[in-house]
Amino acid sequence: MKGACDMDEGKARELLQSERTEVASLLAGTEKAAGIDDQVSDIPEDFGDAGLPLTAEANDEAVAGELRERLDAIDRALARLDAGTYGRSVLSGKPIPDERLEADPSAELTIEEARAAAR
Repeated sequence: MKGACDMDEGKARELLQSERTEVASLLAGTEKAAGIDDQVSDIPEDFGDAGLPLTAEANDEAVAGELRERLDAIDRALARLDAGTYGRSVLSGKPIPDERLEADPSAELTIEEARAAAR
């Protein structure tokens, strides 16, 4: 079944699955790195360094959250592909140009809609 955009369905699925694999790998690495920060060190530390583990943990958690959001967006795009609505804005139903989908295969909005939402 042909999707709502001109992009080949197989190419779209390949782009999405490739990105999903990469993001899932990055997320696993980030989550693993966050766990490593829990180790106690025998090295004496400067009192100024005491907050560094907390800062690193907060950064890891923020990155992991962003990666989870990206995975969710990719999964929604795959679901739209299965439903035959891939390539159309989830807001207006307008077609999303193939150039935008090439740059961001999980795009949910047209460029104009995304700019308006960012304001």
